[in-house]
Amino acid sequence: MGDLTQKKKVSIMVAIMVAMFFSAINQTIVGTAMPRIIAILGGMDHYTWVITIYMLTSTIATVLVGKLSDIYGRKPFILAGIVFFMIGAFLSGFSKDIFQMITYRGIQGLGAGIIMSSAFTAVGDIFTPRERGKWMGVMMAVFSFSSVLGPPLGGWLVDNLDWKWLFWIFLPLGIVAFVMILMLFPKVERKESEKIDYLGSLFLSLMIIATLLGFSWAGTKYDWGSVEILGLFSAAIVFLGIFILVERKAKSPVLPLSLFRNDIVTISNSIGFIMNAGMMGALIYLPFFVQGVEGISPTYSGYVTMPMSIAMLAVSAITGSLITKTGKYKRFAIIGMPIMIAGMVIMAYMNSVWMAVVAMIVFGIGLGTGMPVFSITVQNAVSPAQLGVATASSQLFRNMGGTIGIAVMGTIMQSSLVKNMKSLTASAGADLTKIDPKTAEQLAAFNSPQLLLDHPKLEQMKQTLPPDIQPVVTQLVDTLREALSSSLTTVFLAGAAVTLVAFILTLFLREIPLRTSNKMPQEEAKPSNSSEVSSVKS
Repeated sequence: MGDLTQKKKVSIMVAIMVAMFFSAINQTIVGTAMPRIIAILGGMDHYTWVITIYMLTSTIATVLVGKLSDIYGRKPFILAGIVFFMIGAFLSGFSKDIFQMITYRGIQGLGAGIIMSSAFTAVGDIFTPRERGKWMGVMMAVFSFSSVLGPPLGGWLVDNLDWKWLFWIFLPLGIVAFVMILMLFPKVERKESEKIDYLGSLFLSLMIIATLLGFSWAGTKYDWGSVEILGLFSAAIVFLGIFILVERKAKSPVLPLSLFRNDIVTISNSIGFIMNAGMMGALIYLPFFVQGVEGISPTYSGYVTMPMSIAMLAVSAITGSLITKTGKYKRFAIIGMPIMIAGMVIMAYMNSVWMAVVAMIVFGIGLGTGMPVFSITVQNAVSPAQLGVATASSQLFRNMGGTIGIAVMGTIMQSSLVKNMKSLTASAGADLTKIDPKTAEQLAAFNSPQLLLDHPKLEQMKQTLPPDIQPVVTQLVDTLREALSSSLTTVFLAGAAVTLVAFILTLFLREIPLRTSNKMPQEEAKPSNSSEVSSVKS
């Protein structure tokens, strides 16, 4: 797409950003309200699966579409991604239980993976590595804006309307995005010499599924040392081995092993994996503190997370411009990641809404400074022919890290919560021995932390009990909040520790100049026509 005018490039980027905003806003609008939705549908034990299935399907879609879009072009896949996402969102609103919600969120994840993989790669098609810094910053700003608008809007909707509208309200925007991509995005001819690597795609998908299921079920549905979990991890290793053998012989591998001989690609992907494991694993539990511990309604819970998005929006745009201006990127990762870690440490010890706001601002500044870097490093280190698959590999490792982080942090959260509940109940629990059996049975329902996330139900249960029992109810609820708060401290500290490992790895990232064209240096040095060849000879 190097022959496009600047006006056409900007028009295409507007279409891409509308598609990305459609995907992102549907995530952020649901995030704050999801604890309430899960409380309504039931199935607190399966809370992480609503997020895990989304990450699982988006991960598989991302890596498969990366190579396919190198062959067929980005346009058909962005269109297909929008369609899948709209179907998943529409069906999610009809969920009758947690298992239907998980299924439909899986369809949404499939669409999101296709959209994101194609969109980020398309930026590489249109702009040179030096120019991409600015546009990556703009794309981060799109995510930030959706994060500003989504949480408070989602909270207001779930407090004032049926939760189904969370999934339906932005469906018309999906139609707009589809039409814009259809009309503006140029069609690319298929590369006839390229063949689809069906066998490699199969074993890569099986490896991803076995790995993520193993981490998702370990410590929750099954013990870490159970036959089921060990079997899944063993299967993942076997599938990985077969995948490597297949890729060595494939003419057009779905994920070329040669990519990982490039130290910049390998280190960048490793950082993305570890960073997302710590970040995503911890951040999904922030609404638990705001709504569960502090007792803030979903409407106002969104306002607590808004400062992070505003800070990220402003800083990511500035960072992207500075990367384009200076041609340097490593310094921004080295500055940003310690700030992210500091934000997570503040989250671990926050004891008020105002501390949560401070933590969000600090974390947002770090996120906006460091996050735009690692997509640029990977794209700058590979040839244009590998742009799609390289970008997909970057998102694969990020998604894998995020999914595994969510699963591991979920295990930490559950085990810590059980331990804290036992400890607090034993030391400061309410004495129910002197209360009549019927009332004691009603009070037993107040031992579920899930109750803290559904304020209307909690108030309704309180009102069914006589006034003389209210002090006992207050004591039980306080015990729940203390146990939840202590468990969240453990989760946030674990996330900060994991992110620290990613920061250390960043110090070893090799920085090379950002190219000012879409050709590799060796390609630019080659004569482009016969006259140049003859002049070189003479």
